Amino acid sequence: MDTTLFPLRSFIFPVPALRGTPGPPPPPAPFRWGNSRRKARWSTRSPGGRGFPVASDKGTDVEEHGVKEQGALRRTLSARDLIVYGLLFIGPLAPVGVFGVLDAKSNGAVALVYVVATVAMAFTAISYAQMSRVVPEAGSVFAYASAGLGAGAGFLAGWLVMLDYLLIPSVAYLFSGIALHALFPAVPAWAFTALAFAVTTALNVSGVRLAARVGLVVLLAEVTVLAVFVVMAVAVLVGEGPARPWLSPFTGVGGTTVAAVIGAVSVAVLSFLGFDAIASFAEETSGDSRQVGRAVLLCLGVAGALFAVQTYLAGVLDPVPPAELAAHPAAQGTAFYDVTGVAVSPWLATLMKIAKAVGPAFAAMAAVAAAGRLLYGMARGGGLPRALSSVDPRSGTPQVALLSAGAVTLVVSVWAASRDNGLDVLVSIVDIGALSAFAMLHASVIGYFRIRRGSRDWLRHLLVPVAGGLVAIWIIALASPLAKLVGLGWLVAGLIVFAVRRSGAAGRARSSGS
Repeated sequence: MDTTLFPLRSFIFPVPALRGTPGPPPPPAPFRWGNSRRKARWSTRSPGGRGFPVASDKGTDVEEHGVKEQGALRRTLSARDLIVYGLLFIGPLAPVGVFGVLDAKSNGAVALVYVVATVAMAFTAISYAQMSRVVPEAGSVFAYASAGLGAGAGFLAGWLVMLDYLLIPSVAYLFSGIALHALFPAVPAWAFTALAFAVTTALNVSGVRLAARVGLVVLLAEVTVLAVFVVMAVAVLVGEGPARPWLSPFTGVGGTTVAAVIGAVSVAVLSFLGFDAIASFAEETSGDSRQVGRAVLLCLGVAGALFAVQTYLAGVLDPVPPAELAAHPAAQGTAFYDVTGVAVSPWLATLMKIAKAVGPAFAAMAAVAAAGRLLYGMARGGGLPRALSSVDPRSGTPQVALLSAGAVTLVVSVWAASRDNGLDVLVSIVDIGALSAFAMLHASVIGYFRIRRGSRDWLRHLLVPVAGGLVAIWIIALASPLAKLVGLGWLVAGLIVFAVRRSGAAGRARSSGS
């Protein structure tokens, strides 16, 4: 059989060359080491009639060495459940903690910053929608890069996003513990952190449906707090008028500059990290393969609207000029609470603090759930130990993978809690993995659709992924030196693991063939 190496793949396994055939060939199977095969049902019908394969609603069966795996992920999640997971991971009140920073950087144009940031992240959301439609796998970006770029790129994409999925829960648990301790000083921060970890881990291993229902309750509570803020803020504006010009959240106080807005956008886009976790539940959706893409796009749109509304209201109510915030960085972290307490109501500011303290624990729950699916998908493909690919027949969840992700999260949280700057260190490096994986995702869209399938859809399969990739690379370039160093070290570690496992698989293949 003829083989060819596609671009962007200097270290990747060759794949069969595609000949001209009457219909679209089936999508490539997830990457595996060793003698394994995957049986899947695929439909050659594609939405929009563009001739790309789309997974059928029947799901897939996986076999290893001719033995069917025990248990399978259950298709119980509705579109609403997917959106709940995404919004829970992001957090409806995400801008509260960075409002002061963005206000100072953009000279008051915070709402404009979030509109631009939403557009910037839309490129990534569109690419996720494209790939989840044709590769509906639990491994998310690992499966996408494997299909579009090859086995090696798939492993590295999964390895890079693992850095994000394993560290974000640690940040969230630690933040929750610190914030609750500040509200209730009699209880130590580690006790709150341990309690949050125990409760959310129990929910994750009990079943994805139960976790989604509890997550919905927490999400509705956060949205209710935000709704109360919006109503009371509007009432204040109607009765007393704004402290700043009405259009200042879009134009700046006395004007702003493109450079100032772009600089603030590089921070604001980090508020959206987490919507991509929806793709990790592709094998647990009750609808067809397009449901994940729709949920990703809707989640981003809803989050962008919520962020723009709350920062607009805070922006016109804030009596402190942006220049003063810029001169006093220590006041930036509490700026949103200060505005709420002074301009709206002190009790509402306290309520928002409680919501921001409890919310991250359940954001960590969604993050660990996504990390568990990533480990499950990579292990099923042979990139990680096989034990991680087991599914509990009672709960229908990858419990070994979930508990492993939770254990790593707990260890990192304890380490960070033991250091004075532990939270700052984690926050400085947590985004490198996600942004690197986003860049790989966009390359996968080009590799799968343009190079492998010959798509002529220049907008979705070339211009959008190129723009999204440039956004990801730009934000990585602005990261701290420590974050870049950790990211580079993680990448090198991934290359070593890939080389070792590939060498071992090749040795086993030679032994079985002799």
